[in-house]
Amino acid sequence: MRIAFALAMGLALLAQPAAAETHEVRMLNRNDTGGMVYEPDYIRLNPGDTIKFIATHVTHNAATMPEMLPDGARPFKGRINEEIEVTFTEPGFYGIQCIPHYAMGMVMLVQVGDAAPTAASIPDSLPARVRQRFQEIIRRAEAR
Repeated sequence: MRIAFALAMGLALLAQPAAAETHEVRMLNRNDTGGMVYEPDYIRLNPGDTIKFIATHVTHNAATMPEMLPDGARPFKGRINEEIEVTFTEPGFYGIQCIPHYAMGMVMLVQVGDAAPTAASIPDSLPARVRQRFQEIIRRAEAR
């Protein structure tokens, strides 16, 4: 009886899902890739992982882009200079923007799940600088 119980407990522990992780993303005025950036500007998550967006300057925020939001995903919009934590549950690609610096290309790509970064759809309707930044992000992500 004890052996059966111990075996059942061992199997139950093996069946536990991996613990969700929290990742930090800093909102910066500048880094080695340019100005007005998220660091990192690309991150791959498992469903249930969280990003903690860290405000490093009083003019930045993090918000979803309606044009790049997976079906069923909940949008979010942090306030300026607000540190927020967001849990990503729906698989797909999320475009994240700093609203005051969007036209300058301050965006990032969040991938939830296992698709290749090249599967991200970049809408033609986005401003040229934003499309260019997303293309740069995807190129770097593919090179990893």
